[in-house]
Amino acid sequence: MLTSLFPDPHPPRRGTRFSGWRIVVAAAVGLGMTGPGQTVGVSVFIDPMIETLALSRSQVSTAYLIGTLAGALALPTAGRFLDARGSRVTMAIIGGVFGTVLMAMAGVVGLVTLTIGFAGIRMFGQGALGLTSTTAPAPWFDRRRGVAIGVTTALGSALLSLFPLAAAAIIPAIGWRAAWIVTGLTIWLVVVPLAVRVMIDHPHDVGQEADGDAPREDAEERARAATAASYTRAEAIRTPMFWAVAGATAATGMIGTGLAFHQIDLLGEQGLTPVQAAANFLPQTAASLLATLAVGSMVDRFAARWVLTTSMLLLMAAMVGVVFVSPGWTAVAYGVTVGAAGASARAMEAASFPKLYGLAHLGSIRGVVTSISVGSTAFGPLALAVGRDLTGSYEQVLQVLLVLPLAVIILGLLAPVPTKSGQPT
Repeated sequence: MLTSLFPDPHPPRRGTRFSGWRIVVAAAVGLGMTGPGQTVGVSVFIDPMIETLALSRSQVSTAYLIGTLAGALALPTAGRFLDARGSRVTMAIIGGVFGTVLMAMAGVVGLVTLTIGFAGIRMFGQGALGLTSTTAPAPWFDRRRGVAIGVTTALGSALLSLFPLAAAAIIPAIGWRAAWIVTGLTIWLVVVPLAVRVMIDHPHDVGQEADGDAPREDAEERARAATAASYTRAEAIRTPMFWAVAGATAATGMIGTGLAFHQIDLLGEQGLTPVQAAANFLPQTAASLLATLAVGSMVDRFAARWVLTTSMLLLMAAMVGVVFVSPGWTAVAYGVTVGAAGASARAMEAASFPKLYGLAHLGSIRGVVTSISVGSTAFGPLALAVGRDLTGSYEQVLQVLLVLPLAVIILGLLAPVPTKSGQPT
């Protein structure tokens, strides 16, 4: 049935331009369309929903935490489906379901339905669609894979950052319920046609080679060899490097989300006004885009352990340095540091896993990491809030949490690089 709905693309004529960069652009658009399922997108709807539904902020926050955790649990299954059906079919189906869930948010009437809705948009938006979009370019590149995935992530991040602005403009005009419907229809109209008409799973599906190299007669033999050299999910999770990279994404997910969630209050303690604190998201966004591009290039040239270490050192610098922030250049430096830390960890995972574990089971392997990463974001705001309530400031809880990136650095430096033969390199 899926084959009839998504027929294979026809091979291009001789001399057709390499399609890899087209896939990068399509994947970036898909990543950008995760905006309604990201925290920055959902945040615009929170206040009007609280007012209409007569819920407290703590109730909505708890619903978001439970929904995020529930959504994260389904991501390993999404990864297995991605391996089995390819990015083209997977993106089309996820786009259809994600759009439906977004429109269903218009019918939320209380805490239970809100929690279910949050679970759906986190599962299919931030989780499954993000996983598919950042995995799709991997088969199309070998020597330049890190750069390609870095470009995908940077362009996608820039696009999704526009969603809160669009939502903030239309909610006052048409109401939050109608805004959810418009958002869902937009996903339907963009993601599904993009997947069906533009996405191609593998270069050999259209007679091409990775990186645009000239076609070779031994393509099938090399594909079998690559599959044999790839790790299964079970094999990958038994390697220490898997957990080092997963730990890096979890640490930045948890701590980065906590810092962002409490940014107004956190920087307010350092003397910034609410407007100045909110404006600090601008250097964070700029730094994250630049870091994503830089890390993609670094992964092509250096071992993952050094990129991982750099990311964790940036995170530790932000955690320590925030207590020295004051209005002016120190606030900008903090924004650049925390933005670069989070982006570098995410880009490092997406770009390094094809290199470390191969392509055959990449969706399944990355599905586990994405589940861990998404799940970690649920705990950061709560950890910082509890720490502040107990001590009166964020400084001590951030000092305690320094153990997380430090442990990741140690594990990353000690972990052998995976090889299919089992011999470290």
